[in-house]
Amino acid sequence: MEEILAFLEELRRNNRKEWMDANRPRYKALRTRFEAFVAELIEGCASFDPTVGGLAVKDCTYRMNRDIRFSPDKSPYKTHFSAFVAPRGKKSGFAGYYFHVEPEGEGTLIGRSVLAAGEVCFPPTVLRSIREEIVDHGDAMLRAIDSAEGFALDTANRLRRVPTGFASGTPYDELLKLKDLCLMRTLSREELLAPDLLERSVERFRTTRPFVEQLNRAIRYAYEEMM
Repeated sequence: MEEILAFLEELRRNNRKEWMDANRPRYKALRTRFEAFVAELIEGCASFDPTVGGLAVKDCTYRMNRDIRFSPDKSPYKTHFSAFVAPRGKKSGFAGYYFHVEPEGEGTLIGRSVLAAGEVCFPPTVLRSIREEIVDHGDAMLRAIDSAEGFALDTANRLRRVPTGFASGTPYDELLKLKDLCLMRTLSREELLAPDLLERSVERFRTTRPFVEQLNRAIRYAYEEMM
């Protein structure tokens, strides 16, 4: 991970095609090593969540090229490596387990690694199904959040009020306001560079399974209703 951080920091300072072309062999070597890590991460997550069993690395990893068509930032490359281990893969719309690593701070090799469980950008029909799940089984979701070791609910993307059609004044008001349902945990540089990073990441994700499982129950119900 230290070599990956060093490469990504250099890329951030030289985010252009000419630099990447000159450093492509180095990128490919590091990408291969990261993909080997992801393969083991998939296997580890499948040991406690069979719904992600059988996924290939390509089902969970992302292209390095950015989509710059509608972005004012024309930097061609992402400056992080990441993987999303979810049932049927990263594009399925189901909740899962996300691993992200990038450098943090200009001109430094301080690493930022994020573990996340859940999903973002739900379609309206799916989000409504999740909110109905919260109304019906909110206590279970609160317990699932509390049992996720070291994780905290990401509350950045939320409504000001409880959405129309749902009663306010309940213990679940703050959950109902959320437009994304995601638990986050930031790793320190020491944790990121530790030799047992893989094993510890799997064990941390294991504690989020009840949360992911409850989300996917609501997501699955919404998809079945849409069929």
